[in-house]
Amino acid sequence: MKIISLKKSKNISSLGILKHYIFLLPVLFLITNVFSKEMIIEPGENAHERLQEAMILMEEGDILLIKSGYYSFEDGLSLDIDGVTVIGEGMDKTILDFKNQQSGAQGLLVTSNKVTLKDFAILDAKGDALKVIGADGINMINLRTEWTGGPKSTNGAYGFYPVESEDVLIDGCVAIGASDAGIYVGQSKNIIVRNSIAQYNVAGIEIENSYYADVYNNLASHNTGGILIFDLPDLPQQGGHHIRVFDNQSIDNDTDNFAPEGNIVGEVPRGTGIIIMANSDVEVFNNLMSGNGTVNLSIVSYSDKTDDPNYYPHPKRIQVHNNTYGPAGFDPDINTGELAKTLFEISDGNMPDIFWDGVAPLSQLIFGQPEEEKLIISEDENVTFLTISAIKYMMGFSNPILTDIDEFQGVINPLKPINIEGI
Repeated sequence: MKIISLKKSKNISSLGILKHYIFLLPVLFLITNVFSKEMIIEPGENAHERLQEAMILMEEGDILLIKSGYYSFEDGLSLDIDGVTVIGEGMDKTILDFKNQQSGAQGLLVTSNKVTLKDFAILDAKGDALKVIGADGINMINLRTEWTGGPKSTNGAYGFYPVESEDVLIDGCVAIGASDAGIYVGQSKNIIVRNSIAQYNVAGIEIENSYYADVYNNLASHNTGGILIFDLPDLPQQGGHHIRVFDNQSIDNDTDNFAPEGNIVGEVPRGTGIIIMANSDVEVFNNLMSGNGTVNLSIVSYSDKTDDPNYYPHPKRIQVHNNTYGPAGFDPDINTGELAKTLFEISDGNMPDIFWDGVAPLSQLIFGQPEEEKLIISEDENVTFLTISAIKYMMGFSNPILTDIDEFQGVINPLKPINIEGI
């Protein structure tokens, strides 16, 4: 392993000078600590051992440079040092290949804070490609995760997988071929996912059981479902809220669902643009949704049984406005889950741009939703909409369907942008 240490002077000034300029001590302390060492890994024999050793020996402030080249690993990598940077020379130049991985549940596991990962690729990991657990500050920039054999249920579940973390940045990344979600952030807080591409995954981008997220300027295409904003029961953090989804393209999501049996995303029908499930305070605006064979936008409750007494399964305070909708519903996947099948049946095959399942707590079905919890839609008059009137359905009306989008007009109250210090 080649180690380059930048010069670091411990004797910047004499004691005599310090006596006269004692007020400069804080500045001098900073100067003596700004220089960090750079560790360089090059392709070749024992690359895994050299790279893992470097990740163990790093200290706060260090930079680990993985030079351009192809690296084949049989074991996973792990990093548990705070305040470090691991950087390659490009997502198409520094290639970490785990096709022959024999041990480890991830390609790279990070369990430390204030870490930046940048400019390399993780291919064909046995499990998740890049997993981050419990990080306070994680930056993933210009990275690529991919399973190169195409969509398969044996592919790893997640490409990018930060969980239980805070101040999460995913910027300029590419995720391909995950059997669950290409870009996934779960049970986390203060999140930005931007400028990224998710293709040929089951879920392109998924924000789950998380608080305060901005998802913008991304391309989600050729997945089963493009962008998912989910909240699920039986997890330590639930009640997902304050999510903005804007300036994205969720288009041409046309890959058959290839999730392993039993996964919740296994119920997502092929050809779904954006799904919001059981979250509150979600704002969806300025997105392009087009070419999605089942439906462009769905807003639904969690429908499976749960014994979790703290879980609230219904969406509330959802705002949808100023989006652009292209063709959708032309090839509904009625064989996967219940969403497409139900929607196809109640619409007589005339699939809408926006679908709300209309499910709410019983008290709200009888007395109406509180004004502050209602769905608000402000879209072009040509946008089509469909929901089920639960009251009409329960009373046995022959046509419990509502299609008048004007009933959901209201004042848009924009959510605040997400800020991550230093970003």
